[in-house]
Amino acid sequence: MAIWIGFFVLVFLLLALDLGVFNKTPHAITTREAMGWTALWVSLSLLFSVFVFFAYQNGWVPNADELSGQAAVLKYLTGYLVEQSLSMDNIFVIAMIFAYFKVPRQYQHRVLFWGILGALFFRGIMIGLGVVLIKKFAWLTYAFGAFLLYSAYKMWTAHEGVHPNKNPVIKWVKRFFPVTKSFEGESFFVRRKHILAATPLFVALMVVETTDVMFAFDSIPAIFAITTDPFLVFTSNIFAILGLRSLYFVLASIIDKFKYLQHALVFILAYVGVKMLLVHHVEIPEWFSLAVIALSLCIGVLASLRGQSSLGSLDEKEAPMKDEKEEKEGEAPLPDEPGQGLGKSKIRAGS
Repeated sequence: MAIWIGFFVLVFLLLALDLGVFNKTPHAITTREAMGWTALWVSLSLLFSVFVFFAYQNGWVPNADELSGQAAVLKYLTGYLVEQSLSMDNIFVIAMIFAYFKVPRQYQHRVLFWGILGALFFRGIMIGLGVVLIKKFAWLTYAFGAFLLYSAYKMWTAHEGVHPNKNPVIKWVKRFFPVTKSFEGESFFVRRKHILAATPLFVALMVVETTDVMFAFDSIPAIFAITTDPFLVFTSNIFAILGLRSLYFVLASIIDKFKYLQHALVFILAYVGVKMLLVHHVEIPEWFSLAVIALSLCIGVLASLRGQSSLGSLDEKEAPMKDEKEEKEGEAPLPDEPGQGLGKSKIRAGS
């Protein structure tokens, strides 16, 4: 119990320093600043694995599976990497939510910060409930495995965009609070004529929160494919979520360029789903799972970068060819008609 209390104290101390000291004044997070914070959170996550080793090696935490320190570290790192990789899709959705509500950049960190507190609570409940159910009903392992395979299939075949306006939480908020038409600084609530009103920032927070819960239905069963040890599942999950905020500001503007990353996520979901289905029949080493997940991410990123590079080279080659053709015909390129580009954008957005 002392270990759990110590972990919660550490997390809340880090969050207090984040919001109360380093981000006390609302400001737009720069890419350089976000990269620094991302490096810090990743370093803390890796440093915590050292504690995990000694905690399981010396019996500081309940160890029903009798894991050695090395085995516990491998499971922790694999769980962390699974959650971090599946969070990539979450980042894209959060970016769409912020764009829909037109949340100013200087307030986005505040939404993500308070979203973390909600994630701590809801994921804690889901992890605790999941561990108890799996321990009591072993057949649920197969159900979770089948669900992950279904999730992989849905991710592979899904072509619909993100529609934050269809989120039922918006109607729920409006049912209990009037919502202001504009943002009121960094406030979630304001009083108007003695009436408590919610701001669009609060509505965005609720949509982000419910979105995280929906994504947790994929990521938490995926970690159960690695381990059902509650301490390893929870700590790896939380450290990955803590780093999600800074990672968002690094990747939000460029994640759509990694077009093959989703293929990697589909493969990871399918792999952990199969792993859960075979858990009682085939023993897959943790180092192998860690290597498969890390390699899948690397291939997805490198393939995307290679595709972008090839596309850029193709554009460069086509441009001179087009100019030569125009010169031969003796015609100068005509400027676009007023509003032509805007019209195309509207059609694309509405389709």
